[in-house]
Amino acid sequence: MIRYKLTIAYDGTKFHGFQRQPDMRTVQGVIERALAKMTKGIHVEVYGSGRTDAGVHAKGQVIHFDYPGNMPAENMLRAINSLMPLDVIVENSEIVDNTFHARYGVKKKTYQYRVDCGYYTDPFKRFYTGHYQYPIDIKKIEVALQDLTGEHDFTSFAASGGVIENKIRTIYSATVQYVESQNELIFEFTGNGFLYNMVRILVATLLEIGNGRRDVHDFLRLFEVKDRQEARGTAPASGLYLKQVFYE
Repeated sequence: MIRYKLTIAYDGTKFHGFQRQPDMRTVQGVIERALAKMTKGIHVEVYGSGRTDAGVHAKGQVIHFDYPGNMPAENMLRAINSLMPLDVIVENSEIVDNTFHARYGVKKKTYQYRVDCGYYTDPFKRFYTGHYQYPIDIKKIEVALQDLTGEHDFTSFAASGGVIENKIRTIYSATVQYVESQNELIFEFTGNGFLYNMVRILVATLLEIGNGRRDVHDFLRLFEVKDRQEARGTAPASGLYLKQVFYE
């Protein structure tokens, strides 16, 4: 058995998330069906660096699997891509040591979130951005982002569907950029881990800060109260991208 590490990108619009689900179209399911064709029916289990929800995209999701055959990494890349639908592509293929694990070996991840700032929803962006039509002071957001970096208890920013009890995470960097040509805000967050819907809740909070609906340092209060209801909003899945996964 040869272990392969693949970096994949996908448009999450027509997927019910990454993880395999009965009678649902998922990224894991699509890849496992392709591998079953290559092995003539032998099931190959695919492991991802983490789950993405329905409608969430990825530019650098990482998976691994053990394949019953000795195929060069470049051949694996070509073979899987020949079986992929148009909304998934394998960007890179490597043969790795059997100790590598796509999920348990992760050291940090970067997520990107795109917000369309137009007054009306752009029909050509609706599946690939969130939308916020209200005035925004980006300087307030930049100040608020400074409070995010470091180790914090993110209980207020974890959706109720999560099962992980330890809500302490470290954010290494949190940035925002306004792209005038697209009239978009681009957020990026790099951390050692992220809770269920955490990035989407952070973005919703940041947009309210930028609009003056919250105090610029409200994150400090939210860390202390540890109450999901205090953070309230969740930005749409359509604007979220798993950008990069880092290993040793």
